Amino acid sequence: MSNLLIPSGGVRYKRDGRSWRQRVETVEKNWAPHLPHLVDAYLAWRQEPSGAQRPDVDLDYSFTINVVDVYTLGSSAVITRPSDQSAAEALVRCGYLSNSPMNPSLAISLKTLELFRCLKLVKASFSAEAFAKLVCYQYHVPYRPYYRNAIADAFDVYLTIQRLVSQRVMGALGRDLPDWRARHGCPACAYTLDDEDPGVFSRIICMDANNSLKRTGALGKRAIGDTRQFTSDYFLPPEFVNRYANEVKSRQNQPAPNPPPDQSDSDDEAHHNPAATDGEGDPTDGSGDLLPTPCAKHWKAAQAEERKHMWSIFDETGIFACACRHGLVLWIADMIRSGELAKYPLAMVAKAHEVLGARLMIGYDIGCDFSATVRNSSLAATARELGTRFCVNAFHGYSHSYSCQVAFHPNSITGIGLEDLEGMERIFSSSNQLAPIVRYASKYRRASLIDLFFQQWDAEKYANLGAMLFNNLKQALEIVQTQEPALEDALKSLNISREDIERFYDEERKFILELRDEQDTNLHAVAYVEALQELQSVRYELDAASRRFNSRAPDTLQISWADPRTGATDYDADLSATRKAETRRRYLRERLKQLTEEVATMEAAYNIETRWQPEDATYRQTLQYMATRKYQRALGKLQRLVILRLFELHKMNLAQTGYRMRTYIAKNLQRRCKAIRRAVREYNAAAQALEPPRNPLDWSKVSHYTFLEEFTLLQDTRQDLLQKPWVQPAIRETMRIARRVARAHEEIANVNREARRLHTHIRDEEDLLSGVLSDLKTRGDPLYFGVLEYSHHRRAANARNLAYLQRMFTLNGFTGNPLPGVRAGSAPASAAAHAQPPRAQAEMAQDSQPPGAGATSLTKLVSIEEGVLEHEESDASAESDHVHEEITGILEFLASLRT
Repeated sequence: MSNLLIPSGGVRYKRDGRSWRQRVETVEKNWAPHLPHLVDAYLAWRQEPSGAQRPDVDLDYSFTINVVDVYTLGSSAVITRPSDQSAAEALVRCGYLSNSPMNPSLAISLKTLELFRCLKLVKASFSAEAFAKLVCYQYHVPYRPYYRNAIADAFDVYLTIQRLVSQRVMGALGRDLPDWRARHGCPACAYTLDDEDPGVFSRIICMDANNSLKRTGALGKRAIGDTRQFTSDYFLPPEFVNRYANEVKSRQNQPAPNPPPDQSDSDDEAHHNPAATDGEGDPTDGSGDLLPTPCAKHWKAAQAEERKHMWSIFDETGIFACACRHGLVLWIADMIRSGELAKYPLAMVAKAHEVLGARLMIGYDIGCDFSATVRNSSLAATARELGTRFCVNAFHGYSHSYSCQVAFHPNSITGIGLEDLEGMERIFSSSNQLAPIVRYASKYRRASLIDLFFQQWDAEKYANLGAMLFNNLKQALEIVQTQEPALEDALKSLNISREDIERFYDEERKFILELRDEQDTNLHAVAYVEALQELQSVRYELDAASRRFNSRAPDTLQISWADPRTGATDYDADLSATRKAETRRRYLRERLKQLTEEVATMEAAYNIETRWQPEDATYRQTLQYMATRKYQRALGKLQRLVILRLFELHKMNLAQTGYRMRTYIAKNLQRRCKAIRRAVREYNAAAQALEPPRNPLDWSKVSHYTFLEEFTLLQDTRQDLLQKPWVQPAIRETMRIARRVARAHEEIANVNREARRLHTHIRDEEDLLSGVLSDLKTRGDPLYFGVLEYSHHRRAANARNLAYLQRMFTLNGFTGNPLPGVRAGSAPASAAAHAQPPRAQAEMAQDSQPPGAGATSLTKLVSIEEGVLEHEESDASAESDHVHEEITGILEFLASLRT
């Protein structure tokens, strides 16, 4: 590599006058016919990585080339080849990849490129420039952009070779059918068994949008340089997404009545949607209602805050993604020059219907309103036929109205277990690492890097399936074992039964769903009484001002000269006071006349023959209603502030939240707590004005509110509601525990089913890998080493999963089947050979491996993983002290907010 820095005296290079686009298209065209041969050469090199010389080599065609190899730090290599072999193929067979297929001048070793790929797998933000600087440092040469370009170009080709090899491997394993990954990639979701309980939902998935992976488009009138198209089974084609582009129209293009003044919201961006494209609506615009629901208004306000940073310079403004409940990604759609439009979730639902089938539960942060959008779209009949249901995410759901929560929150849905459906937040928290390197990348490279990231993400999630199921079961068993006895004691002490709890749920749901907004007649009565009150107030003030003015008048009016004052006379001050008094009296007279006319107009419009007086029953009833209205508004303000506080506390714990962001949130929390204190004071004042007065709240109680039903029940002032048994705090707590225990029992059933699916899949996959490897080795197929590499990673992941399954089967309270089953639709093999626990399965897998496979036996891998898990458990007690310190710090921080 250092030879590249030596000037070649007397040699003049012709300047390349082609545009970047022409150069990229030419290179791509030149690489295309070589790729199949490069894949063969790569597999041959994997078989003989030492680069043994072939017998048909023609030394006349040998050549020397500058190389980059961080392992040997060599600067050049001699490449031998037959006469009928291209230079690019010869380089790959010798363990190098050139940056150009024609007349290459520099080659990167395959081991170096593999190192770069592995670095990107574990650190997605590691860029080609950073790797080029690392290489230059190892070679003791200054960094040059040329090296970065050479490595990046070679890396593009290397990733293409890797994808083509992966396609051949998947083909050999019979996993190359369309949508195979989305349909079968998660065995806990998809590997259904013959004799299993099907569960309430066939799959639980979640979806959401993220705007971190934006990409800057061509500036000005500059043409796009890199026109290559990247294809992946992760990405939904734009053509498929655009089928649903006109399903929903934006509310700004829909006729809407003018809402009453008190129902307007200055934060509502529904009629100012800069993200809408040609009138396309967002996921909440298809509900059919002329005005957005409270959930939709809050969601739109959050989206509007994000759209403030959505400039037109971006071609892709983010991604919309979908994943299963275990975290494996199903599909991704690029959001192209738009915000979160309805077409993206509609396309995801359509693809899920097409591939995943019936009984889907789909979690979405605005799933309540989006379900109405689906009912009014072309997907309505299919969704109804397949029994597709929607819900909101567990944490985001607490920002929704309680009338939404009783129908769409996971806690209220039977069969969903303890799933929170916040998987997309975890995925995006990790994928945000890609943002710095894809922001200015070409479209092809951006898609390539996103595809590479999610491949590794899914591989890691697959390896952690056993751990996830083990932890979920452990959590559910702990809830059942600790809270179910407390539930039984509570039922006994309250003299109620589980049937009563279910009845209370139904009554509460009915009450919440029947809540309605105030009627127009009430608004008119309030406006009339407020006008009367203001009229009376102005009349009293004018009378008081007149009395004060007249009381200072002399007994007889006459003109006389006042004696001079001692000292300077302030004529301007005297004149100003007189003018202010005259102006105030004039304003009060004009205001009194205006209010009198306004009240008279109202009385004529409302057919009021006799003006209401404070002692009238209707007047007093309206005053009581106004006090209740003020109380409810004060409570609503308090509720919103508490919700914002909860979200900020949650964000404090998000992964990769920077120091500046945490500091900003902490300051906001302190300001928010002061605002909550003021809101509590306002609430208490309004509560005391009710008849009878409501109990006041204190800060210590409000700071612990976590569920919106506590606010919703406070909003209703009817005495008959207060007499309901399910409103009482003890019964409400019992209802909460009963629901938690019920969801825990569902989670146990779900984990038992999914763990047996995973167990069966591991057994069957081991049989498949052993059979394919044996066949490839017998035939001497070079693909053997590609499948072997794949099997190394899968067996390591399977061993970890088996180790966790083994631990799961020994948990106190485990009620599942520890033996694998038979996959639905498959021919059952020998029952004695397949109905074995995990350790016996691993031993059988060792016996079935082909001779000389070179793979560590599954038995040894499982034993290693079990030892690692035991070591991790022994370290847990030591780590608990560190965790205790962290928790103590958080508690001290929260305590400081209350002072």
